[in-house]
Amino acid sequence: MIRKVIGIICVAIGVFLWIRARDIADSIGSQVQQIFTGAPTDRATYFYIGGIVLVILGVAQFLWPVKRR
Repeated sequence: MIRKVIGIICVAIGVFLWIRARDIADSIGSQVQQIFTGAPTDRATYFYIGGIVLVILGVAQFLWPVKRR
């Protein structure tokens, strides 16, 4: 039961980070930097990576059962 709650929380935070990263990447400052460097800002990249990792961990909480002794 607690694993499912943790999984839901991880997925929710992961989706929030993904949305926040998209907002950061679409900001004017980020777009100006992307014009000169060709890459998104580091902050947006970290938010994308964190969001993906948390969603994967959250989904894993549902898919893999706990081995009980």
